[in-house]
Amino acid sequence: MIKKNPILCVVCSAGGHFAEATLATKGIDYAMYYVTYREPHIDMSLKGTEFYYILNPHKYWWKYPVNFAQSLIIFLKKRPKFILSTGSGMALSTCLIGKFFGSKIIFIETGARIHTPSLTGRFMYHFSDLFIVQWESLQKQYPKALFGGLLF
Repeated sequence: MIKKNPILCVVCSAGGHFAEATLATKGIDYAMYYVTYREPHIDMSLKGTEFYYILNPHKYWWKYPVNFAQSLIIFLKKRPKFILSTGSGMALSTCLIGKFFGSKIIFIETGARIHTPSLTGRFMYHFSDLFIVQWESLQKQYPKALFGGLLF
C-alpha cells in the first residue's frame, strides 16, 4: 500500500493573518496549500503555490453557509492531515470540517492580540489539537496554550 504524503492546509484571512501564516510555515517540508479570500496582493504572494479562494463571511452571518460549502469542497478534494490557521473567522469552517474528518488542527493566535483573546481564538481554543500564543500574557486566558513567541 502506498502512503500519501501528509498534506498541510494553511487557512487564514488575507491581511496580517496571512503574513503570520507564511512566516509560521516557512521551511516546512510538506505538501501544502493555502485557503484564503481574494485580495489584489494575494495573487502575487502565492504565485507558484497551490491556493484556493473562499468567501469571507466577515460581519454577514448569512455568508457562512457559502463559506462552509466552499471549504467542504476543497477539504474533500485535498484531505489534509494538518490544518494550520492564524485566523480570522473565515477559517472556522475549514478548521471545523477538518476536525470532524480527523485532521489535526493547529491554531496560532494572532500576534496583534497581546492582552485579550480574539473571538476566533476563543472559539478555536476548544477545537485545536495545538494552540499557540505569541505573547506570554495570553496564557492567562489560554492556560493549555503553548507559548511560541512572536512570528515577526
